[in-house]
Amino acid sequence: MSYDAIVLAGGAARRLGGADKPALSVGGIALLDRVLDACPDARTTVVVGGRRPTARPVHWTLEDPPGGGPVAALDAGLRRTTAELVLVLSADLPFLDRETVRALLDAAAAPGTPAPSAPGANGADGALLRDPDGRDQPLVAAYRAEPLRREIALLATEHGHLTGLPLRALTAELDLARVTSRPLASFDCDTWDDLAVARARIREHGGVLEQWITAVKSELGIDLAVDTTTLLDLARDAAHGVARPAAPLTTFLVGYAAAHAAATGADPAQAVAEASRKAADLALRWADEAAADTAEQNGSG
Repeated sequence: MSYDAIVLAGGAARRLGGADKPALSVGGIALLDRVLDACPDARTTVVVGGRRPTARPVHWTLEDPPGGGPVAALDAGLRRTTAELVLVLSADLPFLDRETVRALLDAAAAPGTPAPSAPGANGADGALLRDPDGRDQPLVAAYRAEPLRREIALLATEHGHLTGLPLRALTAELDLARVTSRPLASFDCDTWDDLAVARARIREHGGVLEQWITAVKSELGIDLAVDTTTLLDLARDAAHGVARPAAPLTTFLVGYAAAHAAATGADPAQAVAEASRKAADLALRWADEAAADTAEQNGSG
């Protein structure tokens, strides 16, 4: 579906001693880039905050006056968008993923019956994330642009300005569905302790490979479904059937072969699978030959 994205990357970061929070890294990738990676198909992406390097092109803007708070920042970003559906995110969400973004967009695009967790809210004006503790996250949300603009205009008329207004003053007047958060999707980094927790969690055994693969794909600018099990099995077969150094070299050659096949029009995922199968079969043939030679030598001895 067509949507624009607004990422709020301003704020004083007082609990971080004034550090440039969006530029702080988790798993070697800046927080802002992690958020941008969660919405790569946005038609227009507007970042509200000071300019800084980003992994992909974005549009930049600032609220007037700078430091005017989230409602003022949201208004500034909204002025640079044209889509009927607008994804709104804070820039400090290290574990936000594309599946969560898609769930928000789907809920906002297709309002339905009220959710049990939010009586009376059928999502006519959008959808926001509800974290595991039951708290609404208005900066992890997808809004319909027209009602969002309407309510911002009403707030500006009522108060004479938007500076310093809390987001709840805006969201309280909107009919929003709630999407249940995955365990870490709404985790944000407001303090140094939060950042340390995020950096530790990204290295936890259960998810470190997934996080690493995601980071490498982002760093290399590729978008490919990686069959981790197949590649690990291939590396094991090459290491055991040939020699340990053969494992990384073989997976590299498989990747190169898959890229070459994809350049001729083949499906990248299928190309990886086919190249992995061929290389694994070869490694097993090497292992069989070695086993046969060993058996023959033992028999003749």
